[in-house]
Amino acid sequence: MSKREYSQDNSDSEEQESTSSNETESTSESDSSDSSSSSSEESTTSSSSEETSEENSSSSEDEETETKTKTNGQVVENKQSFSDGKSLPWMVGKNHTFPVAGTEFTIDQRYQYIKKIGHGAYGIVISAKDRFENESVAIKKIMGVFDRLTDAKRTLREIKLLKHFNHENILCLTDLLIPPVKENFTSVYLVTELLATDLRQIINSEQQLSEDHIRYFLYQIIRALKYLHSGKVIHRDLKPGNILLNENCDLKICDFGLARISDPEEENHLLTQYVATRWYRSPEIILSWGEYTSAVDVWSTGCIFAEILNRKPLFPGKDFMHQLKLITMVVGKPSKKEINSLENEKARKFMKKLPNRKQFDFHKLFPSASEDAIDLLSKMLQFNPQKRITVEESLEHPFFATIHDPDDEPICEETFDFSFEKDKLTKGKLRRLIYNEIIDFHKKKRQTYKEK
Repeated sequence: MSKREYSQDNSDSEEQESTSSNETESTSESDSSDSSSSSSEESTTSSSSEETSEENSSSSEDEETETKTKTNGQVVENKQSFSDGKSLPWMVGKNHTFPVAGTEFTIDQRYQYIKKIGHGAYGIVISAKDRFENESVAIKKIMGVFDRLTDAKRTLREIKLLKHFNHENILCLTDLLIPPVKENFTSVYLVTELLATDLRQIINSEQQLSEDHIRYFLYQIIRALKYLHSGKVIHRDLKPGNILLNENCDLKICDFGLARISDPEEENHLLTQYVATRWYRSPEIILSWGEYTSAVDVWSTGCIFAEILNRKPLFPGKDFMHQLKLITMVVGKPSKKEINSLENEKARKFMKKLPNRKQFDFHKLFPSASEDAIDLLSKMLQFNPQKRITVEESLEHPFFATIHDPDDEPICEETFDFSFEKDKLTKGKLRRLIYNEIIDFHKKKRQTYKEK
């Protein structure tokens, strides 16, 4: 069997399955025209909380506050004017508005617009100069946040997760812009680190990648997953476009709008109706194979690994049936016992009709890969999630022997609480919860500045 029998040309475009989370999520400098699909989410909702009464008041309420910034390597004093006593020490406190891709950006004058770097159904991303920190940032405007409950819940979820995480290989939230009007704001602005590109653009480029490059990329992804999974979080939408890189090949995972709980002791009804990028979707999700686990992220990582090796997607399925055919042609058809364990009757019938196949020879499929790379990849792309290698086991694999450092692979000390997903919320309550998250972010940031 040739490679053409189970794989398609990289020019096949990936189907868009919903109106949220495409290249807008990529806070990289390079423009991208390639669209990827994302979420049609379940109608789960978050719990209500008491609204924080403290406004965004500054620890210094004078009209002028002296701050120190670095300019051209020199520390200089810079007086910044504050408008109404509500501004924070690190904010100018006055907004400026300018057009970007047919919409208005209204952001604090602390940030100087540079250019648009991403545009999709979920929002627009620009690069900007942070005049206070004297560095470049990415600012994402999430538009029409409350047009749909799923969009509002996704926004709340991502804000809470980005505030919770603290890891070198996970995108860092540096600022949340306070809405000018508390009661009826419709957009949310997230400020993050700015990275030069994403893995999708690297794969599609002419740049040569050695196995050391590939090893380092994959190690950082799995290192981040170890942290996420230890905090009981499944990313659920790993794909090259959600993996950002800088010039030093340092890597960060972004886009947590589809993340969910991974604790087997909790009710996993939150994991139903999952729809994300098909090409990286695990068999257990496609087949509704009972309650799925963090193993879905390992499968997605294996798909990314294979795509880096061959510079094209491994399973570019046109629909779920074609996707499963491509998967079984590469990794083999599951056993009769495994097929009979499928809960969905239609899924069982479909899988039984597929021709019997064994795993394709990965040496022929990835001729340039080393023996260790092929061994790890084959263990990541196991059809049965119970047979799939874990992230902890992956880090111990010989493929990472030269860079694996158990003392530098942290876990998340505090698990993330997804209980807010379980209760029904109105758009008004979601607006208050998002506003409270923004205010809480600034309260903690102000406390950090005070301690310094």
